[in-house]
Amino acid sequence: QPKNRAAAGGGVPCAEPVTCQLSRVRAGMQVRIKELSAPPAVTQRLREIGFGEQQVIKLLVRQSNLICQVCNARLALSSQLAQMILVEPLP
Repeated sequence: QPKNRAAAGGGVPCAEPVTCQLSRVRAGMQVRIKELSAPPAVTQRLREIGFGEQQVIKLLVRQSNLICQVCNARLALSSQLAQMILVEPLP
């Protein structure tokens, strides 16, 4: 039995204490953003479009780009940018 929800259904397990890069989360999961590790200008822009710390988002599609639902909007991110967003899975 997986220790956390990111490990279920083929996703890559998050490290303890249950945080991982957004790029490693499986499609369909709801997560909370914990940390943005992008350069300052990129971090500021992510916050402006709704990807701020403590924001709950849902990963809709995980392919070459990721599509996330943030509030009532769908936003696409590159997998490289998604690697700079640390999240925690929600139950």
